[in-house]
Amino acid sequence: MTARRLSGTELAATLREELKLEVERFTEHHRCIPTLAAVLVGNDPASEVYVRNKERAAQAVGMQSQLHRLDASASLQALLDLVQQLNHDPRVHGILVQLPLPDRLDATCVLDAIHCDKDVDAFHPDNVGRMLQGRPRFLPCTPHGVQLLLSRNGISLSGQHVVILGRSDIVGKPLAAMLMQRSSPYGPDAANATVTICHSQTSDLASIARTGDVVVAAIGRPRFVTADMVRPGATVVDVGINRVAGELVGDVDFTSVAAIAAAITPVPGGVGPLTIAMLLRNTLSAAQMQVPRQRPPDRSA
Repeated sequence: MTARRLSGTELAATLREELKLEVERFTEHHRCIPTLAAVLVGNDPASEVYVRNKERAAQAVGMQSQLHRLDASASLQALLDLVQQLNHDPRVHGILVQLPLPDRLDATCVLDAIHCDKDVDAFHPDNVGRMLQGRPRFLPCTPHGVQLLLSRNGISLSGQHVVILGRSDIVGKPLAAMLMQRSSPYGPDAANATVTICHSQTSDLASIARTGDVVVAAIGRPRFVTADMVRPGATVVDVGINRVAGELVGDVDFTSVAAIAAAITPVPGGVGPLTIAMLLRNTLSAAQMQVPRQRPPDRSA
């Protein structure tokens, strides 16, 4: 068996084209361009790359992007003041604070300060609570990308056992909550799963992983998931991004697992590109909620 390759790169390109058309319609009807503001503290090289990629992606679909830089020595109060300034700026519809922040800054305090209507990363406790109740304002970007990738590739989750390796607030916990809902934005087949979360204290993790119809690896350990941990015919989603000897690899040993799985995401080119696409989707949704509808321009003049 050779696994079907689930390309996030191809799907992200399709989503960008869809978003571009929606942004054009929104801009025409509201005379307003959806705007994403990114806050970068310090000059971490990886964060610089991530923010630059987000800026380019926003511009490619017709959105505006802003980059607000603070020195690595900036105080917590200075950062909170900037967040409040963006909260009250009607020209800004979405705010993201690039993580990680310097250790001395309280990331939870900063993320909680972002207005929930502009929290396009979906980290605010109000947005987390709404998601858990099945009535989300926004869906968290990486889990949303995983759900959409499976849905667009015709992989039904209804009645299936999904094993998630990793319990982070960014991927594992929200993805579990989303997949166990009765329905989703993509219908009941993209949810209604039975979900098991494994983590560092799970006994006999490998045997539990082998029970999964779908295995999602988000554990932060390069090539951790090997073929003996995957049931033949399972779908494997690799959320990990690790650099090993200058090479980007996932949390899954791709070669061995691809030989027995039915479908698998590559790294790079799998879930990663979808995270940014979902961020842009949330930014457009935020603008749609915030901007009152105006009459379209009179083209007869």
